[in-house]
Amino acid sequence: MKNRAVAFACCLSLVALILAPVSSTARAQSADLALCDRVAADPSDPDKPADVKGVAAIVPSDIPLAIKYCKVAAASSRRALYQLGRAYAANQQTKDAVAAYRKAADKGNSAAMVELGLLLSSGAGGVAKDDAQARQLFERAAAAGNPRGAANLAGNGVLPSDPNEARALLQKAAEANSAEAQFQLGVMYAEGTGGPQDDVAARGMFEKAAAQGHVEALDWLGAFVLSGRGGAQDTAAAKGYYEKAAALGNEDAKAALERLKCSTLIKDKRGNIVSRLCF
Repeated sequence: MKNRAVAFACCLSLVALILAPVSSTARAQSADLALCDRVAADPSDPDKPADVKGVAAIVPSDIPLAIKYCKVAAASSRRALYQLGRAYAANQQTKDAVAAYRKAADKGNSAAMVELGLLLSSGAGGVAKDDAQARQLFERAAAAGNPRGAANLAGNGVLPSDPNEARALLQKAAEANSAEAQFQLGVMYAEGTGGPQDDVAARGMFEKAAAQGHVEALDWLGAFVLSGRGGAQDTAAAKGYYEKAAALGNEDAKAALERLKCSTLIKDKRGNIVSRLCF
């Protein structure tokens, strides 16, 4: 019995010795990932844990730390790989950023797909411009449920030909506050494309996009408010929207303003328009 107890104790000691380095390594990697998250996590990354706040832009003084810790954590985390790409991009190491983004995207990180797509669509930092590959990346990100992927598809005019699918993608992008997606979704609501026609929802989308200075949304909102479509009628407010759109170069808004100047109609006894009064 005593020999068995000694043998058992020896086995436990051996197992502890074997597991100790593994446990230590795991703790180190976890610590590196926590530090990587702290200085380089992206608030919009769907891979980011809910308890990690993230930073819109990596603080310059934190860039060396981000590269150091994210490089180690990237060995076992696709999120850290993406964050390493962010750190490289912040340090103007575009080639390294592209490589990190590509690896993270290949592992399924949708935020990396979007960032790589943006670099490829703009050709920034010496990256070879590739619109086709950029679209594929945006499509993959959108299909994975990333609203920024859908927003960039809308912004580049490459929405799916299926109206139902296009509306679904635009809804995700609109929720991410993409003005272009909000405008296009508003048009689909207004025209009943890809789903039920809904003037109230359309007007709401135009209002959101117009608040961000979207010129076409301003023009459409002017028309909706002038006619009372989807909400209250207000000529003065409509004129204000048209003026903002016209100032941004929208020709339809300019024409609408001219019509408003001559909006008072003079009719004969039969109700026929015989003249317009302009102010």
